[in-house]
Amino acid sequence: MSKKSSWLGSVALSAMVLACAPALQAKEWTSVNIATEGAYEPWNLTLPGGKIGGFEPELMDIICPRMKLKCNVVVQNWDGMIASLNAGKFDVLMDAIVINDERQKVMAFSTPYAQTPASFVSLKADLLPGKTGDAAAITLGTDAKEVRAGVEDLRKALKGKTIGIASGTIYTPFIDENFKDVATIREYGSSAEAILDLLAGRIDVAFDDVTFFNSVMDKPENKPLVFTGPVIKGPIWGEGEALGFRQKDPELKAKFDAALKEAMADGTIKKLSEKWFKADLTPKQ
Repeated sequence: MSKKSSWLGSVALSAMVLACAPALQAKEWTSVNIATEGAYEPWNLTLPGGKIGGFEPELMDIICPRMKLKCNVVVQNWDGMIASLNAGKFDVLMDAIVINDERQKVMAFSTPYAQTPASFVSLKADLLPGKTGDAAAITLGTDAKEVRAGVEDLRKALKGKTIGIASGTIYTPFIDENFKDVATIREYGSSAEAILDLLAGRIDVAFDDVTFFNSVMDKPENKPLVFTGPVIKGPIWGEGEALGFRQKDPELKAKFDAALKEAMADGTIKKLSEKWFKADLTPKQ
């Protein structure tokens, strides 16, 4: 065989391999490992005996059988969760993860299944100005100058104070960018750790998801906690909470997308939202 014919044969063989590549790469998923914090109530929590419960695990209990998937839910600290996903330790992340541009650079997201506001919590209801609750909500967009103007009164009230925030959340850069020059920012490995320090008087205020605070404040030991200042909502928090996937697993994302859309359409997510959050937090289309 001449060098030319040999080269042509190699090209033809390479073309056949490339043509078959998508089929070879496509994976038939029968089971997945889902990582969650197991400590971010009411989204996910660890029940007596070690079982994982909450809004998200209960949602998985419903949609995994629909997808004919065995879903193994395992506990993982939030700090390092995304790195563990991309390293192949887990297949799906489920921890009230808000979609944002930075995270989309390193992971893929499902269709969102909730949208929630955030707020400050303290031991003093009058620490921040204005009324508390959704009726006095501040709606913020994504323009940095407009955001700064919208929180100017809060900046003045928090001057010299210490703010607690869980590291690596959608709320962390908001606090850093808008309050770091007037207050001390203390980051924690989890939201629960910030609450412990707040109760101990080591920080003046904590900032996080309203649904998490509502759940925490239902417990007798957290009775001293109160909301302070207005609820903050709007496009600043992105499209909503969703599941996280490796970017190289589009077929797995598509599988969950279809199941989540079905659960949205048949009222399953609305029902679970009202059960766990006492409100319908399904994304508004």
